[in-house]
Amino acid sequence: MNWKIVCILGALSLALNGTVFAAGAETYQITGTVVEATGSKVTVEKGTERFEFDIDPATMKGSAELKVGSTVTVTYVMSATKIEAASQAPSSQSSP
Repeated sequence: MNWKIVCILGALSLALNGTVFAAGAETYQITGTVVEATGSKVTVEKGTERFEFDIDPATMKGSAELKVGSTVTVTYVMSATKIEAASQAPSSQSSP
């Protein structure tokens, strides 16, 4: 057996394993009734609250067609599309 190949495969396995475990955002789920569905978004009602989700076309592959009135479970992550820092006044510190 070629030890170079074994070492390379081991290193590659560790590198990929670390990447998978370092994958960012936590996932969340909500189950509710579809109240609106288009090709690009779905609105789900749970109790008195409505949640609107944008749909990635790749997400729908192999899924049933969304129909108003059907019960669905949506798995999602929260992700920021833009972050802006608020302007802050410089702190007034006296020097000794």
